[in-house]
Amino acid sequence: MATQLGSLYHELVKAFTSQPSDLQKCGSLLAQLKLGLAQAGLLIPRGDVNLEDLVVAREILEIGAFWSIRTKDIPSFDRYFSQLQTFYNDYSSALPPSSREFPIRGLNLIRLLTQNRIAEFHTTLESLPLPADSFTSNPYISHPINLERWLMEGSYSKVWNAREEAPAEEYKFFVDSLMGTIRNEIASCEEAAYDSLPIKDAATLLFFRSQPELLSYAQMRRWEVDLSGGKINFTRKGEEKVEIPKEKLISANLLYARELEMIV
Repeated sequence: MATQLGSLYHELVKAFTSQPSDLQKCGSLLAQLKLGLAQAGLLIPRGDVNLEDLVVAREILEIGAFWSIRTKDIPSFDRYFSQLQTFYNDYSSALPPSSREFPIRGLNLIRLLTQNRIAEFHTTLESLPLPADSFTSNPYISHPINLERWLMEGSYSKVWNAREEAPAEEYKFFVDSLMGTIRNEIASCEEAAYDSLPIKDAATLLFFRSQPELLSYAQMRRWEVDLSGGKINFTRKGEEKVEIPKEKLISANLLYARELEMIV
């Protein structure tokens, strides 16, 4: 590997492993390194390539995948994950195993769940280079499997608790994303089923730990908050109930019936 690329790589590792990670510097270094990898034929390797260079290229892309999650850039994560497939699949027998491979594969599975791509989730799960009976012993794979099962069961409290059981910090980002989707579904059901709810009950149902979080969410949904009464009204401000003119409809129907009789 060229001296300049090697120097940038070491800078990237240092910036990424520092506490906390220097995400801005990582982003700048990754842009330079990807360009360098492409020019060196290592971004999409073909033919005879130095294996040590491939290991470094793989690690750069893996750091890029984690960096994408930490900066909440999902399209960027998709690109890094796609580029890693060549290393994980085509060169799996030639390269030493990567400790980051299954954490990244697990993140991709949760990403599919957050996008409601359930069929693709199962297809991807079946194509993993692991025997099916070892899924439960791999925390990075068992975590998304459990999340998918709990979502299908409607066990949303278990999904909520799974955040604290995440095998890596990056997993929490996707669990939070799932909870956002779940909250919106629960909120829609509340709006349809109730005219109002006590603030405490609404917070519990929506998995909010504090009242300010609930009030911020209520404002986003345009709910009416009655702090003095301690309740939330789901009828939005300015919403007008449509009154059905019963008497006019009855009179019109009677007139129509009489006209039919006269015709007959």
